[in-house]
Amino acid sequence: PTFHPVEVGEEAELRFKLSHAGANVVELSVDPGPEELTLRNNRTALMVNGVRDRLRVLLVSGEPHPGERTWRNLLKADPGVDMVHFTILRPPEKQDGTPVDELSLISFPTRELFSIKLHEFDLIIFDRYKRRGVLPFTYFDNIANYVDQGGALLVAAGPAFASGESLYRTPLAIVFPAQPTGRIRTGGFRPQLTDLGARHPVTETLPGANSFADDGGALDPPRWGRWFRFIETEQLDGKMLLSAPDGAPLLLLDEVGEGRVAQLLSDHSWLWARGFDGGGPQAELLRRLAHWLMKEPDLEEENLYAEYEAGEILIERRSVNLSDVPVLVEFPDGHSQLVEMMPVTPGKWRAQIEAQQPGIYHLRDGRRSTIVAAGDANPVEFADVRATENQLAPVVAASGGAAVWLRADGVPDIRRVGPGRDMAGQGWVGLRENRQYLVAALEQHSLLPALLMLLLIAAAIGFAWRSEGR
Repeated sequence: PTFHPVEVGEEAELRFKLSHAGANVVELSVDPGPEELTLRNNRTALMVNGVRDRLRVLLVSGEPHPGERTWRNLLKADPGVDMVHFTILRPPEKQDGTPVDELSLISFPTRELFSIKLHEFDLIIFDRYKRRGVLPFTYFDNIANYVDQGGALLVAAGPAFASGESLYRTPLAIVFPAQPTGRIRTGGFRPQLTDLGARHPVTETLPGANSFADDGGALDPPRWGRWFRFIETEQLDGKMLLSAPDGAPLLLLDEVGEGRVAQLLSDHSWLWARGFDGGGPQAELLRRLAHWLMKEPDLEEENLYAEYEAGEILIERRSVNLSDVPVLVEFPDGHSQLVEMMPVTPGKWRAQIEAQQPGIYHLRDGRRSTIVAAGDANPVEFADVRATENQLAPVVAASGGAAVWLRADGVPDIRRVGPGRDMAGQGWVGLRENRQYLVAALEQHSLLPALLMLLLIAAAIGFAWRSEGR
């Protein structure tokens, strides 16, 4: 939480930074005062939809290859992406005699991009890049710091990643989740989801993927096209989502400091885009990778989400760890309740509870927390609970009564008054006698049985006659 001093009774403009695009719930609260009547009006919630203006991407390519065009087409097809493409068409050691003023290419502003304006990019992609003396180690060190401070890096490795010109032999090695063994594996194979990849939101519903049984056993093989080359590596850290049939890593994700890194250890994903051997979901996979690197909530492997709808609070919890953890719900009045979650799919649980009262609900599962506003987070009746003449004036005017302050005037007398008479005076208030009622039902019962009544009447007459006769 962040703290902002605000003067009571004064308007203030608060600035805050949204952590991600999409729906963001912002809670505003103040500390309890010395004479609070209720704490229900000390907080409110705002739903703010964050929109990423433009996604700035720096694409760094090595030597031209068939997949390079696929990267460009994919990024340029999105109108929300600003792409800067840095590619090496001629290494520094290769010279020709063409005068500089006759060259169609300009010198690339490497210092400006990799030093001065590096942190202006949201995502950096290295596509089959290898060290050729173009970028000094200082720039790679800048990129490693950029990732540690919250940047995003995607590396699509080619054959050079297994050589002495590998990016792993730069300061970037400290952010990579896998190191090359020096071997390049060739031959047709179909990438397959790992058990973790089948639960991770980046890869779990990719069309054509292999499936798993509830016990983790394989059910159906992948139905997408084959690749023919990948770089053999040793996994050091991170999460493996795609693998070769023998279990070798193909796609690794990792969180480094405040930033994120993705390693794609094959340069043949473009075969999916070309439809070779049936093709595959390359565009969808890369789109999800980019959004995960941008920390989009929908692609978080550990996430807690709540939504209010039609008097109910819908809770969804996602975790790649198959642990069934209850969610603690704190109600607006302060009391808490543990909610047991029901499994939906491996790694996903849901529950539903009744929103018993309007206000802000806090939810926690031990690692993640979220808030949701049910109805009006700050109802009108709790907005200002002070009893003042201004607050009560509409009610007093509508009823024709009066406002009497017990502290100043004492307890007034209560008098019955007729319709149209004054309802209040000095030291008294009236209770109108409207004489309005409605007969809803009528029941009649005899005081005594009829035969007994006849006998009593006859006895009374006889007694009277006898007395009169005397």
